[in-house]
Amino acid sequence: MEVLKIATAGSVDDGKSTLIGRLLYDTKSLTDDKLEAIERNSRKKGYDYLDFSLATDGLVAEREQGITIDVAHIYFSTKKKSYIIADTPGHVEYTRNMVTGASQAQASIILIDARKGVIEQTYRHFFINNLLRVKHVIVAVNKMDLVDYDQQVFEDIKRDFEKLNAQSSYEDQEVTFVPISALKGDNVAQKSNAMPWYKGESVLDFLEALQPEHEEKTAARFPVQTVIRPKKDEFHDYRGYAGKIYGSSLKVGDAVTVLPSLTSSKIKSIEFFNEEFDEAVAGSSVTITLEDDINVTRGDILVKSDEVPQSSKTLKAAVCWMDGKALVPGAKYEIQHNTNRILAKIDSIDNVISTDYSGEDVAAGQLKLNEIGKVNFKLSKNLFYDNYADNKAGGSFILIDTQSNTTAGVGFIG
Repeated sequence: MEVLKIATAGSVDDGKSTLIGRLLYDTKSLTDDKLEAIERNSRKKGYDYLDFSLATDGLVAEREQGITIDVAHIYFSTKKKSYIIADTPGHVEYTRNMVTGASQAQASIILIDARKGVIEQTYRHFFINNLLRVKHVIVAVNKMDLVDYDQQVFEDIKRDFEKLNAQSSYEDQEVTFVPISALKGDNVAQKSNAMPWYKGESVLDFLEALQPEHEEKTAARFPVQTVIRPKKDEFHDYRGYAGKIYGSSLKVGDAVTVLPSLTSSKIKSIEFFNEEFDEAVAGSSVTITLEDDINVTRGDILVKSDEVPQSSKTLKAAVCWMDGKALVPGAKYEIQHNTNRILAKIDSIDNVISTDYSGEDVAAGQLKLNEIGKVNFKLSKNLFYDNYADNKAGGSFILIDTQSNTTAGVGFIG
């Protein structure tokens, strides 16, 4: 069954968790004990309705404050698809959490409170979707029941958001507007009779019909996770390379080049447990053997010989900073690029990018927690990479603090 990965974004109290809880409820994805807990806690709070946000807010602080703090991954299925929703926090102090949650998304839902319209945080949510190249964006104008389902309110918000969309540098992005009430279920899983003026689909109907672009058009990348050498006489000469395929598919007989050594061979076999296949598509975790006995180790990348990426000892990337200690020129970190680690020095910070599209601060000189900026790196050795816009797997990395071994930032090359 096809799996669709979705990220949600919205300001505090816009109703993200309620929307997801409503989706779970309407698709009968809540277990009996979970539903009973929601009913019990809703009564305890004095509500005359079910508080669906309780279905997703897992931390005690989230339930007490009525906000989303951590990234929660919610899984549910319909007859057509399986879904993974990253319920991400919307407040500026949790920007790093939103970037993390949206990094794997194929579609995104941005919620807007119909009473408030497009606000500053909406700009940031949309900016991050642009940065991460999330192509399909649903703008869900929530709480339409609190504005009497007024079409003009919806049209005004749509017009304001389209002005924001005009500032986007990601021209391939597709934006769909849906007026909803997550609390009452209007246009969430089913079309609402309360808004006959809306002729589009419900949120779930749109997601069910969505066919996200697969990565067949991008170059194949196979980062080697481990080298398999069985300690049995019958497999004395066996050497397999295990990992996950990104980009387009790989086939038996494909000429491949090993990075960074630039040695070449051909794929002899593609294996999964005790089965062999002629071809493996993107997303497959497989073991590959080569026709020639060449040196391949963990951290190397197999690519098709006619799709060798660019390489350099310098790098420029947009970085979202996730550490309490600011990023400054001269600091040293390790870049984790797929399975490869390279020591890197911060050469310079070009700017800090305002996520509300208001411009860039070129005199900042550092990146602080939750800030995004353009950073130049000097590397200890050549790195083979893609631009993020062309290949997400080959164009992204994380920065690791060598002293604490924590993830300090995430970068997008190009």
